Amino acid sequence: MRALTIRQPWAAAITYADKRVENRVWPTSYRGPVLIHAGKALDRRHGPMVAAVVRGLQLELGAVLAVARITDCHEDDGECTPWSASGNFHFVLDEVTALPLPIPHRGAQGLWTPPAVLMDRVREQLEGEGTARVLREEAAPC
Repeated sequence: MRALTIRQPWAAAITYADKRVENRVWPTSYRGPVLIHAGKALDRRHGPMVAAVVRGLQLELGAVLAVARITDCHEDDGECTPWSASGNFHFVLDEVTALPLPIPHRGAQGLWTPPAVLMDRVREQLEGEGTARVLREEAAPC
């Protein structure tokens, strides 16, 4: 299991809207479950682009918001989705499951490994979530 820190409002757009690609300047070969972590910084340059999508939502900062699965990473191939940015690598996200409550935690750069205590808190919230069962099972060996 890995985690990815993403600035707001992009983390909210992944968690609560239909943003299913994360744009990065670096590629990854990792495929599998990933925690979506909202960083402590806001991206004020592009925020107005998603304001209508996340309007009314509190933009949590410094917290894990969701669990997803990275299923692909490819170089820019044009606009694969309305959320893709040209010149970037596109991390394709599927099976996004919002946590009922954000879990405050410090983030890190790159794909980072969440500590066992954080994974325990995530698993507690995913109990009974059928859509997250596979993610829990893969995350268990932390």
